[in-house]
Amino acid sequence: MPMQSHKRRPETHKGDYGHVLVAGASPGMTGAVCLAAQAALRAGSGLVTAAVPSSLNQILEIKLTEVMSLPLPETRSGTLSVKAFPDLAAFCRKSDVLALGCGASTDLSTVRLFHKLVRELNIFLVLDADGINALAQDIGILEKRRSSSLVLTPHPGEFSRLIKKDKEFIKNNRKELAKEFALRYNLILVLKGHRTIITDGDMIFENTTGNPGMATAGSGDVLTGIISGLAAQGMGAFDAACLGVYIHGLAGDLAARDLTEMCLNASDIITYLPRAIKESGEDHPGLKV
Repeated sequence: MPMQSHKRRPETHKGDYGHVLVAGASPGMTGAVCLAAQAALRAGSGLVTAAVPSSLNQILEIKLTEVMSLPLPETRSGTLSVKAFPDLAAFCRKSDVLALGCGASTDLSTVRLFHKLVRELNIFLVLDADGINALAQDIGILEKRRSSSLVLTPHPGEFSRLIKKDKEFIKNNRKELAKEFALRYNLILVLKGHRTIITDGDMIFENTTGNPGMATAGSGDVLTGIISGLAAQGMGAFDAACLGVYIHGLAGDLAARDLTEMCLNASDIITYLPRAIKESGEDHPGLKV
């Protein structure tokens, strides 16, 4: 799983490094999409677009500079509506990765939209947060999906909702449950927590980077963006997940060293990501079987 060189060929342009579409956000939760989008850019994606409910678009335009925005049809409560499907499907035809769920809510229409996207779109998918919560309402959709590349990034609570087991049982059987789930549904599972587990149902890795300071709002959104940004540049799903988890944790370690664990926030992980990428080298000692 070698790290691709962070040096680029002279004769290239932004389109050579992929386009990530981050879809989510709801009133009071615009930060989640912003963090994921900024992390995808920092991880090297050439283009990133944030797709959000139309009433929140102006907020995104103010908060983000390099990231483009896509206003979409919304529900009465200001969340993404199932009516946004045609616009999202059309935009995905010029995108490489769809990161779904950050700050999106579990409004019924939003859940229906996510089910339809997973079921009908053939695009590299990274699902987090409310994207995972939507799946938990109808796990069978995973067996009907068109996408051959799917990464799920649940924390133990979200994984509990997916497999209908309590968190204590999951804590005591993390590797076995993660591997079984990934194999059954033919996907990459990133089971977050202390020593995050990454598995494709066959290979399984345990990450040793990261620290308790990363238990902070938005840290998971940053991880979603990093994995999406790596995948947009052509990295396979399993490698993007493993490397993404590793450098996410390493950036958090570097930040905590300077800022303390207590003062660490999600934006700091993005700030320290370049140092983490430089220090990761050609091998990844923080990953172990």
